[in-house]
Amino acid sequence: MSKIFTFLILGGLLIVLLGSIGEMPSLGETGNPSYNEVAEYYIENSAEETNSLNIIAAIITDYRAFDTLGETTVLFTAIAAVVSIIGVTHHHKEEEDETHG
Repeated sequence: MSKIFTFLILGGLLIVLLGSIGEMPSLGETGNPSYNEVAEYYIENSAEETNSLNIIAAIITDYRAFDTLGETTVLFTAIAAVVSIIGVTHHHKEEEDETHG
């Protein structure tokens, strides 16, 4: 019974996702939400406001600096967690080898 319920939920989700894809505007269409005044503002004013010739670098380091800092913090935390887990596992394995050897 639970498998049938799971398949019904997944089937409903599939219908919703396929319907959403069908409603998306065509690629390159000027009515897309990605073509808005924020992108135009970045293109027109980034060189003057940030003194950077690279628009992408200006957006990442000046306009979206707090967002980039947050993403960097999340990545650093994930890497530190993985390294600490690997270190504990490796250290524990060495102790077992010494006691058995």
